[in-house]
Amino acid sequence: MASWIFFDNDGVLVETEPLYRDATRAVLAEHGLTLSDAEYVEWFMRQNQGLLHVGRTQGWTAETLADMRARRNALYARMLARAPLAIDGVAEMLEALHGRARLAIVTSSRRDHFDIIHGRTGWLRYFDFVLASGDYTASKPDPAPYLAAVARSGADPAACVVIEDSERGLAAAVAAGLRCVIVPSRLTRGSRFEGAWRVLEGVREVVDVAGL
Repeated sequence: MASWIFFDNDGVLVETEPLYRDATRAVLAEHGLTLSDAEYVEWFMRQNQGLLHVGRTQGWTAETLADMRARRNALYARMLARAPLAIDGVAEMLEALHGRARLAIVTSSRRDHFDIIHGRTGWLRYFDFVLASGDYTASKPDPAPYLAAVARSGADPAACVVIEDSERGLAAAVAAGLRCVIVPSRLTRGSRFEGAWRVLEGVREVVDVAGL
């Protein structure tokens, strides 16, 4: 039985990846650049290179890249404040898991963005702790976020399960020695999830993980 479940946030609990993609597209369009879904998944969700990759190909200065990121992040924050965020079935899943397993969120999100998101969902009451960007030494696909989660929980890694939606998150979990269950998002449904413990059809199936 899983005593701890570590959830990714974006794409697993909330439908925020399309917003982040759209905010990125908006700032790239100012430079006459486009960003396809396939490019977004590869550069942002698989390689974790994002605007850095684009900046290298365009020869941007560090100052230009920093400005692009700042404007993208500000636009994304405004989107988070008004767009629908909740993934269908997540609230029911969290209620069903509450008391059956201890829950935590392990995310690459900036803390300010995360706070906007869950200031709206009201779901943090279900979680024992949250690890966001800045709370660990390196981001996914590095195992550091999940190693930090295991250390924070004090649990045996064999009693922990990770819920992810991306290959980058899967790689981080596997490298940390944890079982990883994949719930593909709209953007990652065509990805390869080699090494996943299980790949589910939807978030409601996560309830079964507590008894595995």
